[in-house]
Amino acid sequence: MPKMKTKSGAKKRFSLTGTGKIKRKHAYKSHILTKKTTKQKRALTHVGLVSSADMNRVKDMLAI
Repeated sequence: MPKMKTKSGAKKRFSLTGTGKIKRKHAYKSHILTKKTTKQKRALTHVGLVSSADMNRVKDMLAI
């Protein structure tokens, strides 16, 4: 059976930490920023972690 390919969109959006967790960025930070408050935009800047419920799905996309 051939190797599993990594989904191209997933490899651009997720990255692994040293302990094996998966980092992700927040949504709603790319456009239409004028109507969002500064506090809201600043909170969206910080990197988050993928929840445990989605971990297996993301690992399948990354072919880990």
